[in-house]
Formats: sequence, structure tokens, C-alpha cells
Amino acid sequence: MTAPLFSGRARRSVAALGAVSAGLLLLSACDKPTPLATVTVGSESVSAEASCHKDGKELSVDEVQDCLTNLKNPKTIEYGRGDTLRLGVEPEIVEDGKRWSAVLDGQPITEPSSNTYRSFPGADVFATGGQGEAPTSKKLAFLQIDAAGKPLAVWSFNLKLK
Repeated sequence: MTAPLFSGRARRSVAALGAVSAGLLLLSACDKPTPLATVTVGSESVSAEASCHKDGKELSVDEVQDCLTNLKNPKTIEYGRGDTLRLGVEPEIVEDGKRWSAVLDGQPITEPSSNTYRSFPGADVFATGGQGEAPTSKKLAFLQIDAAGKPLAVWSFNLKLK
């Protein structure tokens, strides 16, 4: 009869260490989630991770334009004329001198801000100014910029007229 090379306790320790190592390896292969941006209308809210980003690296003008016109899997929220539109971002989005701006159908509707929250009471984002019939939906995006004004990420939403 031969003596075991490792005791039962040692084998369990090695197995646990192997499981932890494998778990860490799997986690390192995953993308780190981006901070959330949130749109609230009345009591309804939708949140989303960035639809376009390069892990803190600058996006090109073409990439930003593509993100703003071809929203990737936008979250949708219903908006009625005169509702209060609330926009919010997690604090990570405005850390280290970064700012964000809201863009509606490709046009900025806010100045770049380091605040994490903006509110537009009674805003009518579907107003046409007498220029024909109002659309039934609009593309809303949040654009994150660094301290130098270079774009870093885009969050995509879809506002649907009630």
C-alpha cells in the first residue's frame, strides 16, 4: 500500500485554488460594464450602458456620427407632450474633468455639463415649430467628452410619442 501524495485537506485546497483561478480567468475575459445613463419620464425610467465606447479612448468623428444616427439597441421610453424629461448619468461619467451632453436627433440640446442630472419640466421635444407633422419617435443620445472636449462614449435611447 502506498501513502497518499497529498492529504484530503491539501487536495481540497488545491481544488479550491484552481476553481478561484479559473473564475478570475473567465472574469478577465469579460468586458467591464460601462456606467449607466438614465432617462425618466413621469414615473417610468430606462437605463442603458454605452452603445459606443472604446474603454476610455477617444471616438473618431465618424464613429460618433454613426452612433448618433444608427442607434444600437436603444432603450425606448414613452414621452407625452408637456411631460417632464429627466436625464441622469452615474458619477463615473463625469469624473476627472469629463462632461456629458444630450443630443436629440443629432442636435445638441444641452451644453456639456459635469452635473449628473438635468431636468426639463414641460418640455415638448416633439414640437415642430409649425414645420409639418410631428414624428412619432426621436433619437436621444448622451455624449461623454473628456476634459479636452474629445468624445469618449455614446448612450442611446429612443423617445416614443404617446
